[in-house]
Amino acid sequence: MFNGSETTATLLIILVALGVLGWGFNRARSYGKLGILAWLQSVVLTVPWLLFFGLFSAGIYLNIVGILFLLVASAGLYIILGKQLRDAGQDAVLRERAAKLLSEKQEASEGQPLQDQTAATAANVSRSSNGTNPAITEVVPIPEEDLKSIQGIFGIDSFFATETIPYQEGVIFKGNMRGGEPEAVFSRLSKSLEERLADRYRLFLVESPEGRPVVIVLPSSNDPQPLTTPQKILAVSLLIATIATSLEAAGLLLHFDFFSNPERFVEALPISAGIWTVLAAHELGHWWQAQQHNVRLSLPFFIPSWQIGSFGSITRFASLIPNRKALFDISIAGPAAGGIVSLLLLTSGLILSHDGSAFQVPVQFFQGSVLVGIIARLFLGASLQAPLVDVHPLTIVGWLGLVVTALNLMPAGQLDGGRVVQAIYGRKTARRATVATLIVLGVVALANPANPLILYWAIVILFLQRSLERPSLNEITEPDDTRALLGLLALFLMVVTLIPLTPAVAIRFGIGG
Repeated sequence: MFNGSETTATLLIILVALGVLGWGFNRARSYGKLGILAWLQSVVLTVPWLLFFGLFSAGIYLNIVGILFLLVASAGLYIILGKQLRDAGQDAVLRERAAKLLSEKQEASEGQPLQDQTAATAANVSRSSNGTNPAITEVVPIPEEDLKSIQGIFGIDSFFATETIPYQEGVIFKGNMRGGEPEAVFSRLSKSLEERLADRYRLFLVESPEGRPVVIVLPSSNDPQPLTTPQKILAVSLLIATIATSLEAAGLLLHFDFFSNPERFVEALPISAGIWTVLAAHELGHWWQAQQHNVRLSLPFFIPSWQIGSFGSITRFASLIPNRKALFDISIAGPAAGGIVSLLLLTSGLILSHDGSAFQVPVQFFQGSVLVGIIARLFLGASLQAPLVDVHPLTIVGWLGLVVTALNLMPAGQLDGGRVVQAIYGRKTARRATVATLIVLGVVALANPANPLILYWAIVILFLQRSLERPSLNEITEPDDTRALLGLLALFLMVVTLIPLTPAVAIRFGIGG
């Protein structure tokens, strides 16, 4: 407990900090929206510490989970505000560039002969009659000659462009789609663009916030870039680290510390190899479907974990995704392959389990997952009513594989589950699902502070995987009903794998007694 002088000092620090924040707000107001957003970023980084020290001075102590929750919430708000700040800054830059170019144009016009001014005006009117805004078109960084060629791909039989808006290094065309199915329109427009400008530009058919189809054209220089040498070194380093943590996880399951007893490598190897079998199947599933859709993938960045060996990997798309069907197929193939291998390992382990098997696990092990509990009940029967259950090592490996697969199927950001939701339901729903998933993980972590696994995974998602996947070239055409059904099945299996059985329900199932 603080004494009087320490409490006074803490309160003075808090008051000074609040005064600095107030002074910063006064200065920020003069810069408008950009200033306020920048000020809010400083607030979200400061307030958690003020809250912590304020509670501390009052004799209220937060445990490590509470502190981590404050930091994660603060970081999440900081990231959200940063995105808004970048968007607002980009809008301000575009307005400034437009004003500057218009000013330069007016100055140049004042020095032109009357007939030249008339010709320039006529050219602008001509562009306007094609459905473009001359004032905005001037700020498009695409060369004028290329822009005219791009405008020539549109027509009343495909997509009738009515407005041209600058966007990043390219341009957005608003209008009306008149060529039938989006897939046919996209194919026609893409082919025409390639015939005119070869491989210099990429055409995206996406949906505007108002729900109308729009066309975005960007230079091919915006395509995903190959991994740099430092990124490749990082991927290899994470691979080595994950091999080490898989051996450590195997050692812990065998009740010894591998790093303190490396001579017991042979004992830990089978379980570690089982974990890597699941991880390899997962990555091969992604790679197989990527080959089918002519999509390149980056090297996998494995995420090491002391508890279960690995959280899986982060695999980036190294080329543009043609459509949402391809996004779905590539995303679902990894968990499908890893999940099938895990189920085979689990069921094989249960079949091989008998009295005197190498492992003895408490019956609560089978209460930790609805799916694993039900499958185990089918194979082990009445033996699940004993406090300790003898199982084959493959049972443990299969269980670990199912957990890793289920974690990657959570509907958040660029996780496989997040990509599946984005492919089926679109970006707006995927964004909401990401927020909901992070909230659920935060609540579960606070409710169960004894198990830090969920909190660690929430932090991994927040800092590494929260962003949605970039839009497909054809973002409008939705996957078919079969794919939607498979996606829902995958999400259902994720839920029943991660949700535990309550003791009362488990006993009714004959698991425990």
